[in-house]
Amino acid sequence: MSRIGNLPVTLPKGVSVTVTDTTMAAKGPKGQLSRAVPSHVSLEVGSDAVVVTRVNDSKPARARHGLTRALLQNMVTGVSQGFERKLEIVGVGYKAAVKGRTLELHLGYSHPIAFALPEGINAAVKGPNISLTGIDKEVLGQAAANVRGFRKPDAYKGKGIRYAGERIKLKAGKAGSVG
Repeated sequence: MSRIGNLPVTLPKGVSVTVTDTTMAAKGPKGQLSRAVPSHVSLEVGSDAVVVTRVNDSKPARARHGLTRALLQNMVTGVSQGFERKLEIVGVGYKAAVKGRTLELHLGYSHPIAFALPEGINAAVKGPNISLTGIDKEVLGQAAANVRGFRKPDAYKGKGIRYAGERIKLKAGKAGSVG
């Protein structure tokens, strides 16, 4: 029995969900998203909530029950409130700037890195902090991971790009010669 899958997805004001045989779509004040519906689940749209049910108790149906509900919840939250991922740049001379639909990063390499922002993702830079916002949680998380991947935090000094609040466990380094 899926504890997550059995919870109904409540719809905030201004958000509507439409379901066809193969797709589910959410439309709200921030935009609209759609996604394919797995064949092992069915969705019942009410006036203020959507309920996800399994067609049968097979293993694929049980596996996709909670997944479909979580994906639908993320779609509803995205079109109503949106999502944000914050990144921090740590390092002397490391900086970022937004130029149109491109995030330009100077991370200690011989050249600047130009990262083209995916469709629907916006970036803002304030000092050493980068804020990525968008309505699709999956695309936003992948964009943040790609930006972090340009210069992952160093294990010895902690320099690089990290998620806001991420703690880096630093290694001790050389101990030096003894006696």
